[in-house]
Amino acid sequence: MTNIERLRHLAELHGVATSYEGWDKARRDVGESTLRSVLTALDVPVDSDDDIETAIVDHDEAPWRRTVPAVVVVTSGKDHHVPVHVPHGTSVTVTVELEDGGTREAAQQDVWVDPREIDGALVGRATFAVPVDLPLGWHTLRAEGDDGLEASCTLVVTPARLSTAEALSDRQRWGVLAQLYSIRSAQSWGIGDLADLADMAAILGGEHGADYVLVNPLHAAAPRPPIEASPYLPTTRRFFNPLYIRVENIRETAMLPRDRYARIRDTARRLHRADGRTDDLDRDKSLRAKLRALEAIFLVPRSASRQAAFDEFRAAEGVGLHNFATWCALTEKLSPDDTRWQTKAAAPGTPWVQRQQAKLAHRIEFHSWLQWICDEQLAEAQATAHRAGMAIGVVHDLAVGVQLSGADAWSLGSALAEGVTVGAPPDDFNQQGQQWNQPPWRPDRLAELGYAPYRDMLRTVLKHAGGLRVDHILGLFRLWWIPTDAETPAGGTYVTYDHEALIGILALEAELAGAVVIGEDLGVFEPVVQDYLAERGVLGTSILWFERDDDGPIAPEKYRELCLTSVTTHDLPPTAGYLAGEHIDLRSRLGLLERAVDEERAQDEEQRESVLDLARERGLLADGASTGETVAALYRLIQRSPSLLIGVALVDMVGEHRIQNQPGTDETQYRNWRVPLADATGRAVSVEDLRRADPLVQY
Repeated sequence: MTNIERLRHLAELHGVATSYEGWDKARRDVGESTLRSVLTALDVPVDSDDDIETAIVDHDEAPWRRTVPAVVVVTSGKDHHVPVHVPHGTSVTVTVELEDGGTREAAQQDVWVDPREIDGALVGRATFAVPVDLPLGWHTLRAEGDDGLEASCTLVVTPARLSTAEALSDRQRWGVLAQLYSIRSAQSWGIGDLADLADMAAILGGEHGADYVLVNPLHAAAPRPPIEASPYLPTTRRFFNPLYIRVENIRETAMLPRDRYARIRDTARRLHRADGRTDDLDRDKSLRAKLRALEAIFLVPRSASRQAAFDEFRAAEGVGLHNFATWCALTEKLSPDDTRWQTKAAAPGTPWVQRQQAKLAHRIEFHSWLQWICDEQLAEAQATAHRAGMAIGVVHDLAVGVQLSGADAWSLGSALAEGVTVGAPPDDFNQQGQQWNQPPWRPDRLAELGYAPYRDMLRTVLKHAGGLRVDHILGLFRLWWIPTDAETPAGGTYVTYDHEALIGILALEAELAGAVVIGEDLGVFEPVVQDYLAERGVLGTSILWFERDDDGPIAPEKYRELCLTSVTTHDLPPTAGYLAGEHIDLRSRLGLLERAVDEERAQDEEQRESVLDLARERGLLADGASTGETVAALYRLIQRSPSLLIGVALVDMVGEHRIQNQPGTDETQYRNWRVPLADATGRAVSVEDLRRADPLVQY
């Protein structure tokens, strides 16, 4: 075997793809430099041929150096065997300590495996069966040898199938897909907020009969302006953005001194003027004003019951909240280019950071308090949705990753890989690939940490959610890693993850929260992905324009049942704009096309017409129909699908044309995530206007 073949073998051992099938079904080999960079990001030495040979041997021997695996994730009701390694000849027993305090014994199996010499000592392997009837949850597997040996690891029991979608299977249900920041009300401070979300739920559920409202990720950005516009590039995925707080709804606001309250009301009135404009949203201006008001409200003495509730929240969120609030306080103190981020402040546990925590206790408490207020207002939004008759309520969106130098990257440390970022290879809609500038989870470190960071993130996001949309759920199977020195996103490769563990834990936490899960499974994926998601009770996603095969558009009657189906997505123009081919014009202006614009336009028009023909064949669309009539016909078309959920884009309900996000661009090229909601005439649309909006579906 040649040296390059040994390198490729080593890559495959670590789940790094050495070739892949592109969107056009062509097989592409991954270059040597990419493989070396990705393996280096996994702390696999590849500097020399000897390094590669040593790494291959280490990978083979690594399990034998552990008494028990780093973590064991099982599916309830299914057989699962655990290898236990002990000095040869040692007798060992294995027990399961249950989350509720009980204990179960694991039975040793009659399986003989020859002992191996590891690091000069003979090591044996015993095999134990995990009891198949363990309760769902997070338990501990403990091994004890007769020579005093003790070892333990986390044992996670996940549901075979998430049951939450089954409660909705009596009929097809619909909801609204909205970018919360973009829709304001008469009370907004220039940006849509959590009170607006509650009011949307009340109107959409109570007056239009919707069963859910799915919003953009509400994850936290930087603690002070300027902040990142993209909700899909947060500083953390576990905590929420105080930008969305409705200041007036905090109980202590009413107890402010009269002059302070008057100043807050004056600020609010000035910001209300922006709610009727349709030029770019100004998050920074809104956040500055809110922070000034919130800092004043934070100083208002809390009643005994309110203080107890705040204390309980901080205790429940634990170290994770404390670390996040510490990072926020340090970010107020240190500039992004301060060298102390790489030295004294490199991680939460450094002595310097611990000293700063004492000095910054007040600011740490403030940022913790902001999360408590977010939590309260999120709870109220979900409660309002249920009162309005929504069967699901608020569906949150989980971004793929986080900023390279944000709170999660700081607090989670080696759980995130360095030297690589996440993206996507070229496809038909993004022909140059995508670079998302986010550090990926390291699959090996996630296992070493017992998946605790992943679990904690899911629990916080699901706490007040009726559902969770997982953006690019394909990343729980494999993720496109791009070395930071790659010239284009095409210079990356796929890294595989333990999808059974990641999907299983997602299903477990959603089951415990009573939430449905919707996987955004668009793009290039392996054929088994959709089948596996359905098997675990996770909904997929279908977009009308993307549902095609070699013969043309797929009839909606043949769509998946366990699915959320919509006409469009936030990465395409609203349907009115798409019908006009505005996405081709925009991509041409931005230099994102790989083919001549006339060729792109002709192919796009042909594909759009083939979809419209489906509506015409079913008598849903008449010749000469207006744009509004055509949009409505397309939603009636997807109602013909067996899909459990139908998603109506808020932009389509009001006639908006402008795209929220053009993939493959940055803020200098397009106004991504800054477009306020407007109707077909360009007039701003408010929450109050939704009473008169066309829901586009009829049941």
